[in-house]
Amino acid sequence: MPTTTRVRRVCNRANLSDMKIDIDALTEAQLIDLNNRVVERLRFLRHMRAHSQMLEFSIGDRVSFQPEGRPLQVGMLTRYNKKTVTVITESGERWNVAPGLLRRVNSSQGDNALANVIQLRRK
Repeated sequence: MPTTTRVRRVCNRANLSDMKIDIDALTEAQLIDLNNRVVERLRFLRHMRAHSQMLEFSIGDRVSFQPEGRPLQVGMLTRYNKKTVTVITESGERWNVAPGLLRRVNSSQGDNALANVIQLRRK
């Protein structure tokens, strides 16, 4: 019966295409441990992908995105969050948007002559 050490050794191989784990021989505790590691690794990869997409943009960049069922929104990126970025639109709305949905807006594309100024609504 394979031990957790053997499973780790198999998972640490450089050539992952040859990686084979006989899960039928693992105990329930080993399967739970393996599942927890897989889930954590997938979370880490998603987080790193979102982080690298965020770094393509800077605070103050003019961006656009297309919410489902709504017109194209244009605004300024104002904040990095854990998984999203905050965008304040030209109409003053605040949106938390996944960075993969953003597109950079060139100054020639913007309707506003003052590309870095967004009028905010007063409450």
